[in-house]
Amino acid sequence: MRYIKYLFIIAVLVFSFSSKSDHARKQIPPYYQLELQGLNNRITNDLSDFSGSSYIEKQLNRFRRQWGLQGVSLAVVKDEKLVYAQGFGPANELGETVEPGYLFRVASVSKLLTGVAIMKLVEDHKLKLDDSVFGPNGIIKDSTLNKVRDKRIYKITVRNLLAHSGGWSQRYGDPAFNSLVVAEKVGDQAPATIESYYKYIASRRLSFYPGSQTSYSNMGYMFLEQVIAITSGQTYEDYIQDNILIPNGITDMHIGNSYAVNKRTNEVNYFEAEGSSLVPEYNGSGKMVAKSNGGNPIELLGAAGGWTCSAIELARLVTYIDGESGVPDILKASSVAEMTDNTYAKGPLGWKTTLNNGSWIRTGSMAGTSAMIKRTVDGLTWVFISNTSSWKGSLLSSDINQLMYKICLKVKDWPEQDLFNYYPIHKLELTASK
Repeated sequence: MRYIKYLFIIAVLVFSFSSKSDHARKQIPPYYQLELQGLNNRITNDLSDFSGSSYIEKQLNRFRRQWGLQGVSLAVVKDEKLVYAQGFGPANELGETVEPGYLFRVASVSKLLTGVAIMKLVEDHKLKLDDSVFGPNGIIKDSTLNKVRDKRIYKITVRNLLAHSGGWSQRYGDPAFNSLVVAEKVGDQAPATIESYYKYIASRRLSFYPGSQTSYSNMGYMFLEQVIAITSGQTYEDYIQDNILIPNGITDMHIGNSYAVNKRTNEVNYFEAEGSSLVPEYNGSGKMVAKSNGGNPIELLGAAGGWTCSAIELARLVTYIDGESGVPDILKASSVAEMTDNTYAKGPLGWKTTLNNGSWIRTGSMAGTSAMIKRTVDGLTWVFISNTSSWKGSLLSSDINQLMYKICLKVKDWPEQDLFNYYPIHKLELTASK
């Protein structure tokens, strides 16, 4: 795998330098032409038919009916190999069946990518976890933050934001999902920008001293997007794609868009729980819209909840940050340990929950999205994503966990294959002939 990774990077460079020459592009071996097309274009539902398929399908469809979920994508990794990848139910209003390479909004699963990016910057000596974030001596030196109501803001570190111990609470709601309110309170015209949020925190008192306790904060991760951009010299999305994803064969993860009309060609449509109410459009137009289609500012959520990914590419990412020996990790062992340290108010970083038994969990939930990743100590990792939100909201993750526990208890013998390294023969022949 190490040599495949290096050769892939070379192929990307060759492709880039040969973009003006059709002849040069044809010299790229067929294998790498397929690699450049990406994992999402190679894996299809028919590749995961095995003795346990009917049981999994039965359980997934029963679960979909129970919780009113439309489409679901499931990926299972065993000992660093993608052994199962399957879509269930409709991807959109046309009734097209979900395929493994379809993109979904993954809500707070985005925080895992943000955590990896921060740790990569730490390893590259671009920042430290204990660096101050705000103010004249911080990473973010916006003039708005030169005068603040609560000077404890200057004590907030990168680690505090990653560990949800920055000092903000959700006592009066989640500011990240109330951008219209934030803009109004600071006197800005909607839509709110990150500068609106700088003004917001400058005018408010913290709920607790940074690092002393925890309270889940999407807003904190929105600020981490700026930390990554400032310290890397790239946009947040470009830094992660160029330095973490693409060099490792993950070519189709992107920050999403707030509107269905702008979704990507292989992206699903989003469905909300029956009876969900309309909300004011986030841009301040005054229109009433679905939360999943103009109600939430996906681009602004960015590092906190803006990514779109397939289940199989998320599964591949986990193999590079799981501390297992099968695939060389993109982070040092010390960084992986830092991310998974569950000391109160210190970690975990990026992950939602890390247990002492070796299980690591990342969940995500917003209107039109239910997502969960679980890495277990027995070599199994699974990724579950749905294009539907449940009335249970984030609490659905407990039911997803129970479903997957039941499936993994029943299915002992997963296929002897690694779909991460699957290349369709007919596509290789077709590519070679061009």
